[in-house]
Amino acid sequence: MNTLVALCAVGAEKILGNEIKFLGYKLKSNAPGRVVFSGDDDALFRTNLCLRTADRVYLQLANYFADDFDSLYDGVYNIAWQDFLKKDSKIVVDKVRTYKSKLNSEHSVQKMVHKAIYSKLGDVWHMASLPETGAQSDIRVYIDQNTVSILLDLSGLPLHKRGYRTDGGIAPLRETTAAVLLQEMMWRRKTPLHDPFCGSGTIAIEATLYAFNVAPGFGRRFGIENLPIYNAERAKEIRAQEAAKIRADVEVRITGSDIDAKAIARSKQHAEYACVMAGRALQSIGLSAHIQRPDFIQADFASLAAPYEKGLLLCNPPYGERIGDEEQAMELYKNMDSLWQDFPNWDLGIITSHKKFQESFGHYATQLKNLKAGNLDTVFHIYKR
Repeated sequence: MNTLVALCAVGAEKILGNEIKFLGYKLKSNAPGRVVFSGDDDALFRTNLCLRTADRVYLQLANYFADDFDSLYDGVYNIAWQDFLKKDSKIVVDKVRTYKSKLNSEHSVQKMVHKAIYSKLGDVWHMASLPETGAQSDIRVYIDQNTVSILLDLSGLPLHKRGYRTDGGIAPLRETTAAVLLQEMMWRRKTPLHDPFCGSGTIAIEATLYAFNVAPGFGRRFGIENLPIYNAERAKEIRAQEAAKIRADVEVRITGSDIDAKAIARSKQHAEYACVMAGRALQSIGLSAHIQRPDFIQADFASLAAPYEKGLLLCNPPYGERIGDEEQAMELYKNMDSLWQDFPNWDLGIITSHKKFQESFGHYATQLKNLKAGNLDTVFHIYKR
């Protein structure tokens, strides 16, 4: 059994944990922005393919106590790196994070870990230097109260890069964050969903993938595919298993709108890419079912009216950086009252980094959820009606 670590937006740990449990894996612990769990060898690939809210997945290679550089070095050296890396791997210790530990110089830890890995591989393979001409393999180090975790990246590119979005527009919402918002709202496919500020279409597309049970990673490759632990035949079988779970027969009502014509064109293009990706997954197992595309229209949010009695408005409205200045943002939020009035029985989910959003909007949320993705601190405002 393997120990794995999945990263997520800070504040989304519970949702990611539920996803991991749904895949059949056992949770072990969590910390801000990461969830530790155990899984079989299939989990190394399946979690990358299937997790909607994870930003990365790592394999934990060691977990041990170290309060000086000698013990740090020894713990890294003792790992059987030759089983996890190829002779031509380009090895990068990409990040070090320390918390309440004697080893608190991240740069020094990085250098020591890198030295220990190269010393071990040089000794095992009888090589004075490694060529580093192959694919990059990233190592991450966490030191929490003198306990060291050495992690090997299995994802490669961050998992929010699904492969369907070629142009995010200005300040796009991460795909993984959109997936978190859908889960926070406990959205179900039978509920109509509309994004009145669709931008690049991310919320509607992630809702579509979720509604049709399409694994988000079908359109891309993963870092594990460059490692000697990768089982290509088994990965092909896992892809086929997940493709067989796609529900092309369900009825959904997922829509988006934006005042910007370019945003609508961008959203339609991205939705097409995403649904073609799902279609190819079905074709790989001999099926030719069609995945319904979300509908996008050019419209000012003030002109919208509820097409159904109940539903969900879910959006990432523009803020100062995206529409010009703070005053414009405040005016926009004030005018968003029209959505409240014109969609009287709809729940609302609104994510923004603007601290005075509720004051401007004129309505106070049923629940507030803090989410931190990357360097951006946001608040998700949940309105249940």
